[in-house]
Amino acid sequence: MSLDTTAARSLVAAIPAAPADVAHRHFAARLAVETDAADVAADLASGAMPYTVVDVRGEASYRRGHVPGAINAPSGGITADVAAALPDGLLVVYCWGPGCNGAQKAAVALTRHGRQVKEMLGGFEYWVREGRPVEGEDAERLSLLVERELVG
Repeated sequence: MSLDTTAARSLVAAIPAAPADVAHRHFAARLAVETDAADVAADLASGAMPYTVVDVRGEASYRRGHVPGAINAPSGGITADVAAALPDGLLVVYCWGPGCNGAQKAAVALTRHGRQVKEMLGGFEYWVREGRPVEGEDAERLSLLVERELVG
């Protein structure tokens, strides 16, 4: 009986990688519409925030905790009037987390009304998981949960 000595096949390399120029266009395009919690937090800490952070979750979730300085505009209620009432300039939207598409829905609604938008990847979930500052009624509890998770 003979053993199969064929080298293992890579699942990653099974489909060839894109040429560098194609990959560059793809990743540059993503960065034009996405940011992350770390970059927003760094801007918040340095005071370099030439944009408005918009929490697109429901009002009750926003009240419990949100990114400092974020304003609330629930994704399901974004109309032309809401889009126009938001501060001028770039808007950075977030929802709960990767399992929520509220940020994408808000981005579609806002861009439909001519607004410039980036999505904060990871949403509020990853903002909290990374130990970033939180404002709201449950800010202290959220900070303690993260501290316990990191320490414990």
